Amino acid sequence: MHFPRPTPRLLCTAAKQKNSGQNLEEDSGQSDQKTDTPCAEKTLMEEKAKLEEQLKDTMEKYKRALADTENLRQRTQKLVEEAKLYGIQGFCKDLLEVADILEKATQCVPKEEITEDNPHLKNLYEGLVMTEVQIQKVFTKHGLLRLDPVGAKFDPYEHEALFHAPVEGKEPGTVALVNKVGYKLHGRTLRPALVGVVKEA
Repeated sequence: MHFPRPTPRLLCTAAKQKNSGQNLEEDSGQSDQKTDTPCAEKTLMEEKAKLEEQLKDTMEKYKRALADTENLRQRTQKLVEEAKLYGIQGFCKDLLEVADILEKATQCVPKEEITEDNPHLKNLYEGLVMTEVQIQKVFTKHGLLRLDPVGAKFDPYEHEALFHAPVEGKEPGTVALVNKVGYKLHGRTLRPALVGVVKEA
């Protein structure tokens, strides 16, 4: 059977149809890609915003944790320092009774009896005075200071008033008499001085 030979015009028409079909497919693919691109970008932007929010939240938590840790470190350091300073507080209170006894002992010795004619009493008295001076030096070395506020303004944080009485020539509100000396340990009142306070007549 004999087929007619295709003419150049038929060949050109077929080629155009084929190219037209390919172009339609390519245009369709590009259209799909253009449609998908905005959707993908939106998803990425949402994911980015979510991650940024998570990062911000994590940073805030990290900063708070750092601040809490620093506060804890400072509190712990303060407690350690206070323990070093005031750890001897109970021991000091016990020693105050010894200092009080020494002071009373020296005050009770009649000064007129302390003579060369009475060497035993003289030596005993001098020994008590030396012991009292030495114990005060030890107190000072460890931050324990004596409060003997005669003539000073009454301070409720350092003094305890036993009585109020008018005293001629004394300013009201000042300490007229110290019944028992007080002590401070590193600036903190360990024992208030027991005092009599001047009041207006």
